Amino acid sequence: ARVLEVAKRLSLRAARGEAVEEEGCERHREPLKVFCKDDEAFICMICRESRAHRSHTMLPVQDAVQEYKGRIQAHLQALKEDRDKLLGFREAEMRRNW
Repeated sequence: ARVLEVAKRLSLRAARGEAVEEEGCERHREPLKVFCKDDEAFICMICRESRAHRSHTMLPVQDAVQEYKGRIQAHLQALKEDRDKLLGFREAEMRRNW
């Protein structure tokens, strides 16, 4: 959800013609270069070394984006298949009612 939220914000800024600047850590004003899998949040390198995240599983941002992109696409495909089934049921019911 957080990955999507960041992507939406960047897309909206780009659509409005605003300069798309890299999101930064609110606390340290550093670039968000790491994804904490345990907290499901993008964090900076300073936060990564803090006690709060030190023992957590980390991924580089690009790897996390690819991983979540694959998951989202799989969920989207399943939803499309469900929608197609429901539309088929609806069509069959409409034919039966006629």
